[in-house]
Amino acid sequence: MKTKFFLLACFFCSVGLMAQNMNNVRIAGFTRDNSRKFIHVPNLMGYKTLKCDFHMHTVFSDGVVWPTVRVDEAWQEGLDVIAITDHIENNPSKKFVGGDDNSSFDIAKPHADKKGILLIKGAEITRKMAPGHFNALFITNTNELDTPNYMDAFEAAKKQGAFIIWNHPGWKAQQPDTCKWWDVHTELLEKGMLHAVEVFNEQEYYPIAFDWCDQKGIAYTAASDIHGLVQNQYDLNKQHRPMTLVLATENSESALKEALFARRTIAWFGQYLAGKEEFLREFFMASVKCNLMSENTKEKVYRVSNISDVPFLLKSADGVSIKIAAYSESMVEIPLTSNGTFEVTNLFIRSKKNLSAKFPF
Repeated sequence: MKTKFFLLACFFCSVGLMAQNMNNVRIAGFTRDNSRKFIHVPNLMGYKTLKCDFHMHTVFSDGVVWPTVRVDEAWQEGLDVIAITDHIENNPSKKFVGGDDNSSFDIAKPHADKKGILLIKGAEITRKMAPGHFNALFITNTNELDTPNYMDAFEAAKKQGAFIIWNHPGWKAQQPDTCKWWDVHTELLEKGMLHAVEVFNEQEYYPIAFDWCDQKGIAYTAASDIHGLVQNQYDLNKQHRPMTLVLATENSESALKEALFARRTIAWFGQYLAGKEEFLREFFMASVKCNLMSENTKEKVYRVSNISDVPFLLKSADGVSIKIAAYSESMVEIPLTSNGTFEVTNLFIRSKKNLSAKFPF
């Protein structure tokens, strides 16, 4: 009897082994986890802070990746909103890929919906200076913007309800010695065909563009203008890609569009923020909290927490410097001789105006 049970056990064992492919063994944990990072920024003034990149390219212009890759990158990095803005007039890959100027959006949209990324339809109007390069967001048919006269392209974008951003105004390929606002930009602004400017693009920023935003009432934006892989361009272990923070009622296209036309934006690049004073103050005050820990005849010591991924660099007129590290706690010593008024030197309202804050916050 024992022999029969033994033979039956061997039989079922051999059947089980034959059911497995012993020449294909997967190693757990060898490849990257399909996980999404969190970007730590506060919600402000009753709005939801959306993390957005409105300028990127694919193989359907002069980029090197398929449109769905842009969606996967954004999801992994923790973004909420992206716009693929392939060049209308400059498509060196056209002889290798089919489709038309709407193709990159059409390919990426189902994947974005699956990932929960809000994909905005956009395109880049690519002209010599002046006027330069512009991104048109919320368009419905990119092909209608492909016209010889640039003003006709802007008119077509406006008819489609576009929000229009002047890209990299100080790009040396077009303005090698200056960053100039031209008469045509005034014309576009007055005709309702210029709503924002990139104060930061890829790896450079344009201080005078802060002044334009403040003086002319246009929105501050920042973007990656990425052509290759994001992880090859930016060290994502140390920082985030440049992006525009938009204060919207919810994460939807209609809410985003309303917020952009209302100019509720903050440009974020590296350790810097640029935006309207009211938005920067709200961001700073929502991020930083202070608790008095001790006091003596020379100084007060505070424990300062920062819930955002943005560090804050403070300097007083009497020479006291403070760094409040990103997403952490710091011990800060304030001399009793200090009046407690600081400039937050990495938060820009204008080229020569930073946010001021009174300590303790």
